[in-house]
Amino acid sequence: MTQFARENGRGILLCLAIAIPCWIVGTAVPVVGGPVLSIVAGMVVALFLKECGSLDAGVSFTSKKLLQAAVVLLGFGLDLRVVLQTGAQSLPIIVLTIGTSLVVAYAMHRLLDVPSKISTLVGVGSSICGGSAIAATAPVVDADDAEVAQAMSVIFLFNLIAALVFPAIGAALGFSTTSGEAFGIFAGTAVNDTSSVTATASTWDSLYGLGTATLDKAVTVKLTRTLAIIPITLVLALLRARRERGGEGSSFSLRRAFPMFLLWFVVASLVTTVAATAGVPASAFAPLKTLSKFLIVMAMAAIGLNTDVVKLVRTGGKPIALGFCCWVGIIAMSLVSQHLLGIW
Repeated sequence: MTQFARENGRGILLCLAIAIPCWIVGTAVPVVGGPVLSIVAGMVVALFLKECGSLDAGVSFTSKKLLQAAVVLLGFGLDLRVVLQTGAQSLPIIVLTIGTSLVVAYAMHRLLDVPSKISTLVGVGSSICGGSAIAATAPVVDADDAEVAQAMSVIFLFNLIAALVFPAIGAALGFSTTSGEAFGIFAGTAVNDTSSVTATASTWDSLYGLGTATLDKAVTVKLTRTLAIIPITLVLALLRARRERGGEGSSFSLRRAFPMFLLWFVVASLVTTVAATAGVPASAFAPLKTLSKFLIVMAMAAIGLNTDVVKLVRTGGKPIALGFCCWVGIIAMSLVSQHLLGIW
């Protein structure tokens, strides 16, 4: 333990020092959010740190191990009964929007020659749950910190735009102002990150005096989307293991391919579900959910510290174009699906 603290302590403390103010500001301004603020702050701090090798081990530990721990703790926010009961209506829309985003991401990767790991992170982040999906996918595809930062920046841009324009789009399209169902599904399927889903749905509720009807629907749909982390990351792990097979004598290893932190994410979800069935209130898991979000903010600080901001800006055009196409595809598929299902 002493050796671990000596090797990693300074780097972890630096990430913590960056994360705390970003967490506070991000909580006050959820449209922006702590993770994005933390990445930016980390990149700014990195500009003033030269040859600080003693920080590297702790920063690396935070960006990888603590990020995986955050994904595990994310499972404590998932009551699978609620997702299955109230998310079933939106499930076809979720499947179609996720499929659309992944297909568009792959097509744009080939068309624009966007690096495969960035296109995967943007496609998954756009279609599932923004920063949390990127956090879960990054270690599976072995993305480096610069690639994670690039994908997070793209997701943030379209989160911000969605939170600002979706209520106006909903009104222009004639969504019901007496029921939050249709707009809640729209926000839950077409906005990338949980914080922005919350901000968008809450705006619709406040505009039309719906209490929390839209927010409740949007969050449930978002939780259902989050479950897609499990099959998608597993498939990506299997594909990576197959690609990395060595010579003719090599063999496929499911144990090597399977991301173990994902198993603990499933266990955490099952614990939450069993506890809820036994009558344990959801608020009992609130501290773990909050800790998950804070660890993501810490991990994003570490990723920012390891990111070359000049290179990030220089190479940002193509990933933004890819993210825009994914986002437009998701919006279109969400609207078309709702219309065909008679929801809107």
